[in-house]
Amino acid sequence: MSDRSQILTIAEQHEHESYRIIVLSRCGTEVLLVQNGECHMLPWVEIPRWHRVAENITSAVTNDWGEEVVCLFEPALESPIAGINRYQAAEHLCTRGTPKLPTRWMPISALKEVPTPDECDHTAIKNAAGVCNGVIQGIVVGPFARLGWFGELRNWVESFIEPMGIHGRTEFQQLNASDSFSLIRFETDGPAVWFKAVGEPNQREFPITSALAQLLPDYLPQMLATRPDWNGWLSWEVNGKPLSEVQDEADWVRAAETLASMQRQSVDHNSRILCAGAHDLRPAVLSKRVQPFMSALAELMESQTKVPPPTLGHQDLQLLADSLHSALDALASMGIPETLGHLDPNPGNIIVSENRCAFLDWAEAYVGHPFFSLEYLLQHARRTFGDAADITTKMIAAYCPQWDGMASSSEIVSALAFASLVAVFAYATGSEIWKSERLQEGTVAGYVRSLARRMHREAVKLADRRVLCLQ
Repeated sequence: MSDRSQILTIAEQHEHESYRIIVLSRCGTEVLLVQNGECHMLPWVEIPRWHRVAENITSAVTNDWGEEVVCLFEPALESPIAGINRYQAAEHLCTRGTPKLPTRWMPISALKEVPTPDECDHTAIKNAAGVCNGVIQGIVVGPFARLGWFGELRNWVESFIEPMGIHGRTEFQQLNASDSFSLIRFETDGPAVWFKAVGEPNQREFPITSALAQLLPDYLPQMLATRPDWNGWLSWEVNGKPLSEVQDEADWVRAAETLASMQRQSVDHNSRILCAGAHDLRPAVLSKRVQPFMSALAELMESQTKVPPPTLGHQDLQLLADSLHSALDALASMGIPETLGHLDPNPGNIIVSENRCAFLDWAEAYVGHPFFSLEYLLQHARRTFGDAADITTKMIAAYCPQWDGMASSSEIVSALAFASLVAVFAYATGSEIWKSERLQEGTVAGYVRSLARRMHREAVKLADRRVLCLQ
């Protein structure tokens, strides 16, 4: 093989992930194997790296092996296996086509009698089957590792849409899958419906979404039903496109305006939203986090081994702490109320159409200053349109009038400036990874340091702004 061919092969491998698929029969006693001469092996697929795993695996298994499956979970490997990235356990639903190589169903009890090129497959199959059938003791798994849950879900969905004269079709898209997470789109002879279920660390999304669907129904997908034992809910599909797929500035402006409208309507519901599990990012709470966060940052900066990027010294961190306290005090003194906010209003979580905007994925909901959410959305707009574009000016012009009558024009302008700093701090401390063992991970530590450097730049800007005001 030429050097160029080797480079291309390596690059292609890096852009794809290999999975061996443990396709179990519905009764859980048989597994699908590929016949390769006298040997048998698990079906395998390659999917694009960083793409949705479940969506790509279900599609690849249908296209390559002619079987429709639903993904269950990714079995853990006791030790790395050369040439294999991962396994995926799946339940067989039906046959859809012809496999690229002959396959056969093999009783799991007879696996030892079948020659395979990799003995590790035996262990992976038995462990996956044991988890799915509930015969392995001492392992706590979520509801979506169990065989038969998908059929139960389909019947549950039908029980809610049939009384409306709507019937499900066979087509579905499974986008996310694990033992405790699920995201599936079901086709019907009417509008499509979505089922979503969440586990740790996003369990809070279920009660938050349930509460917001009642309190602010105009801004979320219409919820049809909930399944508390699965932390799941069923919703109608929202007509429109994700903002991430839209290049029309008018849609981004409307998203900013709708965000402000939703936040204003949430003012009277802060207590209930907090009780549902939203992050508490009110100024008084954030002020108490400044000093502990600075102490954590000081340790992180001391442990940084590579320069650049630059580290922040004692004086830099003191400037940042003083700026945060001043900004938080200023925000608390203004007339702009604390509201519902979204720590992750990325364009993929906002569906836009001519008639409305809907906001999705509320695991990172908070109660605090509303302008934090605007700042996060503006950052996404800058990445989409470039720093030179005037889209952010248009979005601010659409967002700010919602607060007229609550604060003066000068206060709104000041709040925008303070929010540029405090929004980063709120984001950094809202997830609380800064005070967990994950901070020992190199990538997490580097990310928190990068947030600190960004906050420091914003603090310097605020200090320069104060100097200009005094001149």
